[in-house]
Amino acid sequence: MKDVSNLDEWIKEVAYKTRPKNVEVITGAPDQYARLCNTLISHKTFIPLNQELRPNSFLARSNPDDVARVEERTFICTNTKDEAGPTNNWCDPAEMRQKLDILLDGCMRGRTMYVVPFCMGPLESPHSRFGVEITDSAYVAVSLYLMTRVGDAVLKLLINAPYFVKCLHSVGCPLNEGQEDVPWPCRTDELYISHFPENLEVISFGSGYGGNALLNKKSFALRIASWLGLKEGWLAEHMLLIGVTNPQGVKKYITASFPSACGKTNLAMLEPRLPGWKVECIGDDISWLFWGKDGTLRAINPEMGFFGVAPGTSFKTNPVAMKTISHDTIFTNVGLAPSGDVFWEGMDSLPDSGTNWKGEKWTKNSSEKAAQPNARFTAHITQCPTLDPLWNDPQGVPVSAILFGGRRSSLIPLVREARSWQEGVLFGAMMSSETTAAAKGALGALRHDPFAMLPFCGYNMGEYFGHWLDMAKEASHRPKNILPKIYAVNWFRKRADGSFVWPGFGDNIRVLEWIFERLDKNVEARESSIGILPLKSSFNLSGLNCTFEELFSFEDAEWKGEVQNMKKYCAQFGDHFPKVLLEELN
Repeated sequence: MKDVSNLDEWIKEVAYKTRPKNVEVITGAPDQYARLCNTLISHKTFIPLNQELRPNSFLARSNPDDVARVEERTFICTNTKDEAGPTNNWCDPAEMRQKLDILLDGCMRGRTMYVVPFCMGPLESPHSRFGVEITDSAYVAVSLYLMTRVGDAVLKLLINAPYFVKCLHSVGCPLNEGQEDVPWPCRTDELYISHFPENLEVISFGSGYGGNALLNKKSFALRIASWLGLKEGWLAEHMLLIGVTNPQGVKKYITASFPSACGKTNLAMLEPRLPGWKVECIGDDISWLFWGKDGTLRAINPEMGFFGVAPGTSFKTNPVAMKTISHDTIFTNVGLAPSGDVFWEGMDSLPDSGTNWKGEKWTKNSSEKAAQPNARFTAHITQCPTLDPLWNDPQGVPVSAILFGGRRSSLIPLVREARSWQEGVLFGAMMSSETTAAAKGALGALRHDPFAMLPFCGYNMGEYFGHWLDMAKEASHRPKNILPKIYAVNWFRKRADGSFVWPGFGDNIRVLEWIFERLDKNVEARESSIGILPLKSSFNLSGLNCTFEELFSFEDAEWKGEVQNMKKYCAQFGDHFPKVLLEELN
């Protein structure tokens, strides 16, 4: 583990290597945030939005080649390839450092180097972890203001922490004296997002966008944190975290894991369509799970903001998100209306004309979309009107149920319950999804995405499955011996005409209602070859235009094909794949 006494030394070392024009430490002060936003306006990176329609909000347009996570340029640099595993891009640490040393030499010349101390998790929580991102992007610096706890308050705690994660980022575009900058500098010809787990270090070069540059998020909170969790006995997961209260006033906390752009934010901000139910949000993307002093598995959201996908978000699909982003929000790669407000595909109403995400003229008849499919909004968590009262609790919240889901147009039922923790881990390991715009590559292709962690697990995924199984062994030593129940869900079944069977959105509360009842053993269910399924009489479909059979029917023969496919997938992990999961498959 890293000793934090070398923080000043590291900052000086990076400055000496990258040779910035200025160095600025992020303090967390509101006036500093405002000044940085004005700097971005002057550089034409930010376009201020209409203050009456969208107060204190801005639009940024990225380079058209820098719009999503670049998984093929994301590396896990462990001592051996086996430690990284077959699902990660591996590079020898010495070889990667040699490449990066050349690229980093003078890469911040003419720019300001921002030093951003940040905390992942509640400031006073023993389960939080600290990091420092050094970046030459003001866009990254202001985004971290909204997404994490930053500044002087963090620095005071960080200097007494046993370690911190070093996050170094550069857009890779040095400026010569008198050279004019571009609104979105990046190096699409030289992209590296490199993780060194043993050194608790991330180095990102070339991209200025999303998870490639905001190193607090996927790089730290998942890739490095998953490795830390393996060593320290906890889990870093790609999961939302919500509190669900039934009409009788009973509340339970639930985590849910879906691949990016498959409905995590919509579920995290669910506005229930059943009377008397309430859903409150703690987080929409990442959860850290650990054993509490009371023997329950508990969770915190290590983040402090939202980085949500804008297209498809509307008052119909996610009214809570629309209220959250009504002010003090950074929008990236969406359309700009003549009114000075933003818009995107799937919004409740679109203007007749405007400019698209590339700054080009756009009309309703344009062949190109107004917003890039992976366009984003960034907003502080305290703007969420359904924020859970315990969102910042240092001890986290007790988890009653864990949901795994993917985007599957056939075969996978709406909801099923695992008969055991082991079967539940198999549910997570078997997750596969039709790909979305959040990652670069073909849309709609089916890929295995275990636990929605395929791009985010910082070590061998076979060992990761084993770590999940070990949590059950750990539970046996706990006073309450309480493990959450595990469920698999699929909102995305389609009919032959391509329409979705399940209405989704606010009606997803019906699935949570059934899970709630199962947790309290208030409803019977039926055993099947793929887990425990609802009885037709016990699942609330009143008023919906779909049938129980459409949502829950399946063919054993098709499932046998799914199992064989999974066996082939597991084979790549060799001896790292837990034998107990192979037994569950059989």
